[in-house]
Amino acid sequence: MNKVILMGRLTRDPDIRYSQGENGTQVARYTLAVDRRFRRQGNDGQQSADFISCVAFGKSAEFAERYFHKGIKIIVTGRLQTGSYTNRDGARVYTTDVVVEDQEFAESKSVSDGTSSAYRAPEGGGQRPDRSSEIGSDSAEGFMNIPDGIDEELPFK
Repeated sequence: MNKVILMGRLTRDPDIRYSQGENGTQVARYTLAVDRRFRRQGNDGQQSADFISCVAFGKSAEFAERYFHKGIKIIVTGRLQTGSYTNRDGARVYTTDVVVEDQEFAESKSVSDGTSSAYRAPEGGGQRPDRSSEIGSDSAEGFMNIPDGIDEELPFK
């Protein structure tokens, strides 16, 4: 099985291009800075990160172009793909990319840039607005406030 799940921040805005051919498909390339679980010794206790190249096609690429920007925290699910090519100097260059199958926001828009709404991009690039405002607003600590009297509405106890 070839399955990759990553959570990190975009290092720059996605690079958008179109494939050649009759039905040019939109292609979005971006790099995720993914924190390592443990801090490295001799690095002044600072968190170290891996920089993972990701590529999205079609509707997912359109979604990335529209909603992703440098610094935003996202979750990507996909598959690892390796390849190689010969550069202009005649040297062989090996590549490793995550081909995006699913991408979604890892934090609310209010956390990332000061406003309040969130979207999820399922495979194919659709979007779903966050419904948390219908239940209760977010508190300052990032947790949802549960309104009084909601116990009667729950289908389980």
